[in-house]
Amino acid sequence: MKSYKSKSPEYLSLFVIILATFLITFPSGFVTKAALDPWYFNLVKPAYNPPNWIFGPVWTLLYAMMSVAAWLAYKKSKNSNKILAVYFIHLLINASWSYVFFYYKQIFLASFVISIIIFFILYLMVLYSKYSKPSVVLMLPYFAWSTYALYLNSTIYILNSSY
Repeated sequence: MKSYKSKSPEYLSLFVIILATFLITFPSGFVTKAALDPWYFNLVKPAYNPPNWIFGPVWTLLYAMMSVAAWLAYKKSKNSNKILAVYFIHLLINASWSYVFFYYKQIFLASFVISIIIFFILYLMVLYSKYSKPSVVLMLPYFAWSTYALYLNSTIYILNSSY
């Protein structure tokens, strides 16, 4: 009979990855919230801009999925340090978007940051594909959301730029 204790270090690494993911990205939520009123609310946004309440639940789900994806690839990889290093560097870049967009109010530069994030998502998917197909599938919603975010961010820039 298998012991549950033999699995605990494995799940401890999942917990650490999830915790680190949320700790890295948590401060950017405060930056975002602080800039909503009046700056963000006064921006011209396209009709397809999602309601503000959707971002919290979507990002919570995406961060959980990204964490599980990283963990699945990490535990099967012989080069786990590279996977985790790329994953956490990508998370820092992901968190920086809120600072660039909301704190510094650099909408165009924020589009560039999203482009870098998308590059990292694709790179992670390539890394993960060598070890865990479910990891790649778990990253697809994040890729789709980030691509949509780039389109949305770029449109907000165009609608609010002075020619």
